[in-house]
Amino acid sequence: MASRLMATKRIPDLIESAKGEKGGLRRALGPVHLTTFGIGAIIGAGIFVLTGQAAALYAGPAIVLSFILCGIGSGFAGLCYAEFASLIPIAGSAYTYAYATLGEIFAWIIGWALVFEYSLGAATVASGWTGYFASLLADFHIHIPPQFRAVPGTKLIFFHGEWQKASNVLPAIHKAGLNPAALPHATGIFNLVALLVILAITAILVIGVKESANLNSTFVIIKISVLLVFIGLTAIFVASHPHLAAANWHPFLPPNAGHFGQFGWSGVLRGASLIFFAYIGFDAVSTMAQEAKEPQKDMPIGIIGSLVISTVFYIIVAGLLTAVVPYTTLDVADPVAVGVAATGFHWGSILVNLGAVAGIGSVMLVMLLGQSRIFFTMSQDRLLPEWAGTLHPRFRTPWISTVVVGIPVAFAAAFLPINKLADLVNIGTLSAFIIVCVGVMVLRRKQPDLERPFRTPWVPAVPILGAIIFIALMAGLPALTWYVFLSWGGLGLIFYFSYGRKHSLLNTALRK
Repeated sequence: MASRLMATKRIPDLIESAKGEKGGLRRALGPVHLTTFGIGAIIGAGIFVLTGQAAALYAGPAIVLSFILCGIGSGFAGLCYAEFASLIPIAGSAYTYAYATLGEIFAWIIGWALVFEYSLGAATVASGWTGYFASLLADFHIHIPPQFRAVPGTKLIFFHGEWQKASNVLPAIHKAGLNPAALPHATGIFNLVALLVILAITAILVIGVKESANLNSTFVIIKISVLLVFIGLTAIFVASHPHLAAANWHPFLPPNAGHFGQFGWSGVLRGASLIFFAYIGFDAVSTMAQEAKEPQKDMPIGIIGSLVISTVFYIIVAGLLTAVVPYTTLDVADPVAVGVAATGFHWGSILVNLGAVAGIGSVMLVMLLGQSRIFFTMSQDRLLPEWAGTLHPRFRTPWISTVVVGIPVAFAAAFLPINKLADLVNIGTLSAFIIVCVGVMVLRRKQPDLERPFRTPWVPAVPILGAIIFIALMAGLPALTWYVFLSWGGLGLIFYFSYGRKHSLLNTALRK
């Protein structure tokens, strides 16, 4: 039995199956599409929403260091992903890589974790998207009822012309000498906006990957343009007000408040653990290997290119954001819009809201696309029921799994708070990255002479350093996140031993 659990797929068989067969996934993506898919997934809620929360609650201006730590670790993982994606151009991402190197049981564990990651990832960004969408509509005097843009039980107060979380805005209300009880109040019922946008993107993904790629490319162009405008406006403001910027950056590393993760160096680690959500985009690129025109060449470009471009943007934006406004005021739904409004360029706030709506929209699209491709690959191996891999007769997309995932994700976005969702996504992502780093070392030892279109440099140093960073980031996550993740893993193992192991194509072959 143990030998069956540790059974691995042969690399030549995977390469042969990746050549494509009539009626399979359509190879329609080039390096530009793949890079923009990666940027689309990386630059989104992480920069437009979680940057503010991480700075305000955990790291202060040292959130810049958190981004650098995440960028270095992601760079190590990105190099390992690039080697696997060029060698094994299959839609399964880390799941397939684990199947080829560590065995079926590890492949199942990481595949189940990826299901967790992508599903909750889309729900997380949908929750963050709501704040910017509501703010954009408010700029044009269109107001969404506050009860339908927040998760159940969220206390909201109308202050400075917009509905805000009571816990965030109470200090400012008291500072202004106002009585909070005299201001309009509301309580969230459910986030209807997030629910509807997830359902709309699910419908787009059913229609086709090329159409989804073109929409994503449009989103990416918009948000990159907006971020460049934000950088330009805030850089001008900082140059004109150096003393204000210096005051906002002092202390750059706020002293620890007496608890792990509340500022100080542990706060930098805790902040990195939260914003690591921002770096899962290149993992999503690897799920599209089976739809790349020339995966051996295009996949490394898409993975590494999107990671480098996005990391540079993150560090610059985080630094400028904490320079123009005090970090303590950034725990809001739209911190980048707050930052540009502080510069006095009020038209810039409208532009930022537009960029965030497009930018976070592209993340939802890529997350849901990646999720359905993981389901597709696992069903091809018969670890999941065959319906998960059923392709639409006209659109050639895994439409059933797209719909089955999209509907519960929509409801998760409507009822769960964004910070809890982000932590859960991160623990699934980090576990996948560790598996990929270990997998590169294992495959180099088992099959050193295998022809690799792209080779990770400085092995084993790169994968070992990557794994160490990811383990440290996992240690920075709260205990509740671990409990939920381990419970999800336990549920997955029950499903594997009751269904997956019995129906697995690889195990069926071994039993004969």
